[in-house]
Amino acid sequence: MVTLINIRATLAALMLAPWLFFTSKNDFKRGLNAYRSGDYATAAELWHSLAEEGDPKAQHNLGVMYRKGHGVPQDYAKAVKWYRRAAKQGLAAALFNLGFMYENGHGETQDENEEAVTWYRRAAEQGRARAQFSLGTLYDFGCDFGDEFLLQDDDKAVIWYRRAAEQGYAPAQNGLGFMYDEGRGVPQNYVLAHMWFNLAAAQGEEMSLGSADGESGNRDIVARRMTSEQIARAQALAARCLASDYQDCGE
Repeated sequence: MVTLINIRATLAALMLAPWLFFTSKNDFKRGLNAYRSGDYATAAELWHSLAEEGDPKAQHNLGVMYRKGHGVPQDYAKAVKWYRRAAKQGLAAALFNLGFMYENGHGETQDENEEAVTWYRRAAEQGRARAQFSLGTLYDFGCDFGDEFLLQDDDKAVIWYRRAAEQGYAPAQNGLGFMYDEGRGVPQNYVLAHMWFNLAAAQGEEMSLGSADGESGNRDIVARRMTSEQIARAQALAARCLASDYQDCGE
């Protein structure tokens, strides 16, 4: 009888499990629809239940709501709490946002750049372009985190800028163009600088394109130091790079 009861219990659990999974998926989607329609209270209620059950996407989204004060009182500490829970499950968006919180001094500590680097790196290694760019920026300029420093490192800045740039992330394309323009971490090359600035400008990246009030962007600034033949070469390289989905972006 004990064996029969256990079998029945197992079968019942197996029959119930898909329904629970389906319900969780529906609840997450309902929360997403509610959030997009501005019904933040409903989204918070639905995602909070899922987050408590360990759903990493719900945990991350709840962190966003606490950071922005959408449907819940703004609370950076709670945002960090939920980002951290999702990050521990490897969710790239949560890894990035946790790094962002630490870099900007929100939540548990103030301006903990060492923690920011740790979380950005984990997100960057998963291919998150914004995290790769952020990590590149930290290496580009260096940062102080108390008694120690993240030393400025041109080579590492180029590595992370390039990884994000080759995913089409415009701010990283601008950053990589700047490294080629100044010859930092790579040999100075105005043609490749112009190419990356041009790709970023095509996406509306203001530092490459220039501002609406007429201030020159990086693309036009580097062009002043180039011959017409070099500019034409850079434009051809940009077209080839884009056509190859960023797989063929060298000279």
